[in-house]
Amino acid sequence: MSDKEIEYLATPQKVNFKEMEIGGQKYPAWRIVASSDLGPGKGGIRFHPQVDEDEVKSLAFWMALKNSLADIPYGGAKGGVAFDPKNTDAQTIEAVSRAYVQSFHEHLGQDIDIPAPDVYTNSQIMAYMLDEFEKIKGEHQPGMITGKPVELGGIVLRQDATARGGYLVIKQAAQELLDKKDKITVAVQGFGNAGGYIAKMLAQDNFLVVAVSDSRGGVYNEAGLDLEAVEKVKQETGSVFKDNGRALSNEELLQLPVDILVLAALENQVTEANVDKVQAKLIVELANGPVNYEADKALFSRNIPVVPDILANSGGVIVSYFEWAQNRTGQILDNDYLVALLSKKMLSSWQAVYQKYLGAEKKISLRQAAYIIAAQRILAGAKWRGRI
Repeated sequence: MSDKEIEYLATPQKVNFKEMEIGGQKYPAWRIVASSDLGPGKGGIRFHPQVDEDEVKSLAFWMALKNSLADIPYGGAKGGVAFDPKNTDAQTIEAVSRAYVQSFHEHLGQDIDIPAPDVYTNSQIMAYMLDEFEKIKGEHQPGMITGKPVELGGIVLRQDATARGGYLVIKQAAQELLDKKDKITVAVQGFGNAGGYIAKMLAQDNFLVVAVSDSRGGVYNEAGLDLEAVEKVKQETGSVFKDNGRALSNEELLQLPVDILVLAALENQVTEANVDKVQAKLIVELANGPVNYEADKALFSRNIPVVPDILANSGGVIVSYFEWAQNRTGQILDNDYLVALLSKKMLSSWQAVYQKYLGAEKKISLRQAAYIIAAQRILAGAKWRGRI
């Protein structure tokens, strides 16, 4: 890859900033498009007190790679508002959501840039944004945003899409990368939406889920957890760690001698500080960026494969694509058909990455293989357009 190509990939195509003012308080907000070479921008909007421009730029680039690897007709984008929704009343959250669209509506649209939920945003916030956008434009345009309620053009499959996609990749990766064919043990860090769903999917497929955790701690049982009981305890107490079994910390979970470690919590969980204690034979990034750069290099040197986030958690954006396509055409597709199509696309992406990895005689990581494929597709699009 030439210096010119690297610079092109690293430079965002659109950086939009607005300091929104609501009730005398200012809310810094961004919408950034990293790439539009393969299609309109696509990426979530996060509400978080630590959001800043550098983070949004990085996340937009990440989305460009993810969408390219998934082979869906999108570029990459991201948005954010710097405030703490956890300590904000519902009326203000609605006002922030509508103000965001008022600030950036000229840069949004089903053929321009399509937002979705991200950290601390949800289907209700997407509904407010859709409503505000349509008020401004004076027309219905449900395809301008995804992750909406079903009643407003959302899609049922989205609820467990990230986990479903991750499960499909894990099942295939286990066959390709693990010698063990039965009683494959799994630990899942992050028993939230994606982590909870994927733990249950794996258990139903005879994987042995021995540990799960949430932000308050975890639980371990080498004979396998009763996930229904764990979920009940979490609903009743707010955490999983009071379930029957040995309580353990998130750090201890990362060090368990399991076949597969699924990271479904936060970024930077496996770092240079703890990577030497990781004993899993295969790591899967269901969260964004849970393995940092130094740890990734260390795991590669120890021949511990890491299925990267832009592959493992791409089920969510693929199903967002299904929602967008339905909204634009007005055609409602059968859920079974969409489940089969999700499976086809996830396995196609896995095979492309795995074959690139094998073709390089395993001298590159799965992450590097995924990045090479994604970057080459973006650059090919840019070259056809005459942009580089």
